[in-house]
Amino acid sequence: MARDVVDLTPIQSRDELVAWIAKGCKPQNSFKLGTEHEKFPFYKDTLAPVPYEGRRGIRALLEGMQGLLGWEPIMEGDHPIGLLDVTGGGAISLEPGGQFELSGAPVETLHQTHVETMAHLAQLKEVAEPLGIGFLGIGASPLWTLADTPVMPKARYKIMANYMPKVGKHGLDMMFRTSTVQVNLDFSSEADMVKKLRVGLALQPIATAIFANSPFLEGRLNGFKSYRSEIWRDTDNNRAGMLPFAFEDGMGFERYVDYALDVPMYFLKRGDTYHDVAGASFRELMEGNFRPIQGERAYVSDWANHLGTIFPEVRLKKYLEMRGADVGPLPIITAFSAFWTGIYYDEAALDAAWDLAKTWNAEERQALRDDVPQQALTATIGGRPVLDIARDLLTISTMGLRARGRIGIDGSDETGYLTPLYALLDKGQTQADELIELYRTDWTEKVEPVFRDRVY
Repeated sequence: MARDVVDLTPIQSRDELVAWIAKGCKPQNSFKLGTEHEKFPFYKDTLAPVPYEGRRGIRALLEGMQGLLGWEPIMEGDHPIGLLDVTGGGAISLEPGGQFELSGAPVETLHQTHVETMAHLAQLKEVAEPLGIGFLGIGASPLWTLADTPVMPKARYKIMANYMPKVGKHGLDMMFRTSTVQVNLDFSSEADMVKKLRVGLALQPIATAIFANSPFLEGRLNGFKSYRSEIWRDTDNNRAGMLPFAFEDGMGFERYVDYALDVPMYFLKRGDTYHDVAGASFRELMEGNFRPIQGERAYVSDWANHLGTIFPEVRLKKYLEMRGADVGPLPIITAFSAFWTGIYYDEAALDAAWDLAKTWNAEERQALRDDVPQQALTATIGGRPVLDIARDLLTISTMGLRARGRIGIDGSDETGYLTPLYALLDKGQTQADELIELYRTDWTEKVEPVFRDRVY
């Protein structure tokens, strides 16, 4: 999340929380998409992570980007912690370990989101190269220990870092040693949201498998294809996972609100101060029985910020966030957005995707989620290998993008952005499989070459 929401409208009832999400409904001809991706900055000469301060630090990088782009700085005290494009809606932000994130502006086509990401990486390179900084496109930090990894000066991250070890084994790994790509997509109605949420949750493990790209940790193989995904299995299960209730009768905006009301909060922001309220629920805050800070009441800002600290495989705000993939090279970043846009933004494609998954029960979906980090395309569900389902989904996504008919300036439609996925699935391999093979052969069981071969 690039910047905390500021809206001091008091919340009086649960219905207002439901209405806030429902305002996201929009006609299909107004649907947009937004791509977000993270990457690891490192010093090219030493392969060390980049700290915040210093002549060649993250702060200098942000200040250089501000000078190049003219975007508004996002400040925490006297520290710049991000940049905001006040005209286009995009933003640059910092993840806890210095992962540099672009939150792309809402745009109409994949052509636009691809150009935006391409421009961002070119601009970043212009600023970073004189500082000797490169950026690694992989789902988990391949070399550095937690102790090696810098900490960004954001108060909310300090609160999270204190709380995470109490609720899971891998919370700090998630914060400091993972990088992801996600796409944000719209819905037209409550029924459309429910259908898309179910399709997304059921099939997100398939996407995790397709985009698996994190087989290394601390200089060696970690035993997984997507270690980033494995980390999420034991980070904080009160706020993550497959949301089995979404498949039950009566699912809608109200049911998601009831879930979110009882997800423990991290912080309460008042003015420029983040108060540590970790473990208390939003329900308590809304009902005026807030144990950490007596007398506090809930505002729209609090609700919006709280929803951003819930981490299921698909997250509902005023749009749906598809969250299940390791980051990869530029073509893979756009391919992830293309994959889900093709499925979500054509009714026939959405129906076909649901047909693949509608007979799976909660236990089967969870077993797939548990198996995919290690097995990726070789995992099975309903007697079918994930590779076969992935190929079917790629065909469905292609159909959906073709039906959208969004033509770029070169006269091509959006289906070309799926080409990298066809290349992988034709071989029956993930990016992680390719990296593992390189590690065992050309790289002579060293991970350092990844800083040469998987950079932007």
